Amino acid sequence: MPAMPPYEPLWRRIRREIQAKIAAGILKPGDKLPTTRELADEYETSGVTVRKAVELLIEAGVLEGRQGVGVFVADTSEQDS
Repeated sequence: MPAMPPYEPLWRRIRREIQAKIAAGILKPGDKLPTTRELADEYETSGVTVRKAVELLIEAGVLEGRQGVGVFVADTSEQDS
């Protein structure tokens, strides 16, 4: 019988999938992410779970939040040079 994959909290899966979309070029620097509500609906979870994933990506510099505007993919090219 194959081993069960380790349990992954949903916030971690959301974080990983957003990072994968950025790495694949699906989400590009400056692109606006869907709203917390839209992501919560997509993942069939609460806004709290989505916010945890997004806040960790903001802290890591992958995303940037703009109060009252939304969350965007950060332009990391400036950080590399």
